[in-house]
Amino acid sequence: MPNSSMSFVDAAWLAMEDPRNLMMVTGVLILDGRPDPDRLRSMFEERLLRFDRFRQRIERPPLGLGMPSWRDDERFDLNLHMHRVALPEPADKEALETLVSDLLSTPLDLTKSPWQIHVVEYGPDTVLVARLHHSIADGIALMRVLLSLTDTSARPDRRRKMKDEKEKAATADPWRRAGEWLWTMGSDLAREPARVLASSAGVGAGAAATLAQLAMLPEDPPSVLKGPLGVAKRAVWSDPLPLPEIKKAGKRHGATVNDILLSAVAGGLRRYLLERRALEDGLEVRATVPVNLRPPDASPELGNRFGLVFLPLPLGIEDPLQRLREMHLRATDLKSSMQPIVAFGVLHALGMLPGLARDRAISFFGSKATAVITNVPGPQKRLYMAGRPLRQVLFWVPQAGRLGLGISMLSYANEVVVGVAADVGLVPDPERMVAAFHDELEQLLAL
Repeated sequence: MPNSSMSFVDAAWLAMEDPRNLMMVTGVLILDGRPDPDRLRSMFEERLLRFDRFRQRIERPPLGLGMPSWRDDERFDLNLHMHRVALPEPADKEALETLVSDLLSTPLDLTKSPWQIHVVEYGPDTVLVARLHHSIADGIALMRVLLSLTDTSARPDRRRKMKDEKEKAATADPWRRAGEWLWTMGSDLAREPARVLASSAGVGAGAAATLAQLAMLPEDPPSVLKGPLGVAKRAVWSDPLPLPEIKKAGKRHGATVNDILLSAVAGGLRRYLLERRALEDGLEVRATVPVNLRPPDASPELGNRFGLVFLPLPLGIEDPLQRLREMHLRATDLKSSMQPIVAFGVLHALGMLPGLARDRAISFFGSKATAVITNVPGPQKRLYMAGRPLRQVLFWVPQAGRLGLGISMLSYANEVVVGVAADVGLVPDPERMVAAFHDELEQLLAL
């Protein structure tokens, strides 16, 4: 791949890098058993490094004037990006969460291609912890890339290769459907956000009105979940949750899986704040939710192609059914909103701003929310990686706007896993938040 200037949006994510808020996308893949080390390495060489970006490093402009660029790394060595780790005994989930937390708190080496994969011995099993800088790709892109490393059988052969690719393409459809409704609003909006936002006619006028509405949003109210950040982060995640039961609950209440999960998250945050005696009457906070802007038939690609919506969470509603209905109404309203397109345009503009102006803009938009929530529907068929069954997948995106709380929801193989990544100074006990989410979801499923 030839050397190239970084896109404005990718440059914006690079510029947001801060020791207290690292701009990394982190994925965790848990495999049954131990894959052959040579086969695992060959898989990365053949399937990951086919994306030239993973062999390139970032070159910043002299004196900070101009755009950063991607340059081929003549000294690229895969060994510098793959690391083997053995968890200390008892090598349980708590030890794995501690390792992932440490990695979430550790910056990538930006003098090399900014990504790493840790191959972790997890008792008799194996965990891959993939970290890549947000300037390379967003969370949807990362999951598509990781999906491209998998097979639909433990022992694929050349005769099955074409069939596997077709099956994997069908399996990948849920990733694309996550943003399909938005793509129908017009591909020009995603390809040329600056031109569209500058237009005074048609959809450009609507985008301008939406931008004005976002600018006028009041700041999120103060709470224990929002404040100055430190370096240390903690990552925890739930036990696998049954997706079929969540779907049945959604049908009973005229809601989607997304509505059920978001309502359980809001209820879990409410319970957590009550436990900390920090819930104000009628409290509502907003979450920024990434929305994919790629076309529904897009092949795996790198880069950042997503927008954001600001979703108010009704923490003040005690009744779980009433809260679910309200969450359904709010999520439905946002589906027809132009917020994702406008947010993409704002990120595009941030990449062009000088440092001080950019920092002020990031702080301004960060003040409008308290958390980042991601919800990605993944493949429901069991996949394999380097011959071993892929048991579980979870991931986190960085908290743009210097937010201290990230909540991720990902479904795979008829299960859902919810992960929490939090600044230790704000949320020292995220496991209590996960437990509260479990309690709320069980209550919704039992209604």
